[in-house]
Amino acid sequence: MKKLLCFLLVFCWSYWTSFAQTHLVSSNISTTTITDSKTQQSRKIWIYTPVNYTQNNKRYPVLYLHDAQNLFDAQTSFAGEWNIDEKLDSLQAQIIVVGIEHSNEKRLEELTPYKNDQYGGGQAEGYLDFIIHTLKPEIDKNYRTKPEPKNTGILGSSLGGLVSLYAVMKHPDVFGKAGVFSPSLWFSELIYTDFKALPEFKAKVYLLCGDKESETMVPDIKRLEYAINEKRCYCKNLNKLKIVPGGQHNEKLWRDGFVKAYLWLF
Repeated sequence: MKKLLCFLLVFCWSYWTSFAQTHLVSSNISTTTITDSKTQQSRKIWIYTPVNYTQNNKRYPVLYLHDAQNLFDAQTSFAGEWNIDEKLDSLQAQIIVVGIEHSNEKRLEELTPYKNDQYGGGQAEGYLDFIIHTLKPEIDKNYRTKPEPKNTGILGSSLGGLVSLYAVMKHPDVFGKAGVFSPSLWFSELIYTDFKALPEFKAKVYLLCGDKESETMVPDIKRLEYAINEKRCYCKNLNKLKIVPGGQHNEKLWRDGFVKAYLWLF
């Protein structure tokens, strides 16, 4: 009886795992591996195309997202997925999404543009160089994209929010939109220094955080909003700040906030 019970439990678990792996990811998702032309590092890339992509010859804007392990599939996520594909399918969204997997133990290094005295980091330019000079050309070559900055966005959370902000600051000729979720602005004061030094700032930016993330998150993001508003008139409606009551620093906050950010940005 015990052997039968164990067999049934193993069978049910195997069936559920197979079912989850099969059905959690939209049929509009594909994956590939792209090697950095400079460092020779290979990185897994997830690509979402619109539900009607194969039925027309239209060109689409592109949104680049960090931490692809957490975007599409619960099986690969650290603490729950964002359900990006299901959400976009339900909207019949007219966009291509490119998810970039982080490099596990090197994540902090590659998503931070500056060094921190305690945590190190500061290798974001190399990561962005991969996106700009290796990944984006491949996407533009193999998919029907609208490659100009006004149709190219970048979005992430936590350290991914920080590097997304940095990307539109430093590379406005590539990225014209950014989703900046719970950005790790505490990592370095240099983000504000660099921002103030900008001659202009034209990017469209959606800022999101929860009021239960940390003591500094809301003051930091409001400070960033003020810095943005100093660069242009608020009347242009090029930035939006959403502070979620009760929101914590987790995948739920970012999952729940993604659709509104996407709709506003694009």
